[in-house]
Amino acid sequence: MSAQTQPARRRITIERSFQAPVEEVWKLWTTKEGIESWWGPDGFEVKVHRLDFRAGGELLYAMSATAPDQIDFMKKAGMPLTTESLVTYTDVVPLKRLTFTQMADFIPGVSPYAVATTVEFDTTPQGVRLVLTLDAMHDEQWTKMAVMGWGQELGKLAKVLKPS
Repeated sequence: MSAQTQPARRRITIERSFQAPVEEVWKLWTTKEGIESWWGPDGFEVKVHRLDFRAGGELLYAMSATAPDQIDFMKKAGMPLTTESLVTYTDVVPLKRLTFTQMADFIPGVSPYAVATTVEFDTTPQGVRLVLTLDAMHDEQWTKMAVMGWGQELGKLAKVLKPS
């Protein structure tokens, strides 16, 4: 532990169920093609630059605003339209759990800090119950935006999993 250890933050849990095999849901979280197919809130797209999926491995991706409302929001907030993000995987239990930290280093006027996220995959007779637990952000407004963003992302994940 460093001398500048952050105080424990509140944790938020989001649950979703998917009518799909756990292997299919897991693949969408753990492969370049899978991540690019759903990651990022509505109005954004993600391109994976590097993926080393294992405990201690990293995911480096660029997220770009692509829809007019999101482009406008980013410009008004003084934020770039494309930001690179680095995820560090801290625990990987195949088809069961993955844990990662991601730096919140894109918020104007706020010192960068790590956000820990755990995703649990519970197999059910209907498919998969996914439980996502994340650290609260530095304030309530950004926490609400993070929860809303994850909600949108999980909605996109559900659409990718729907049989066509």
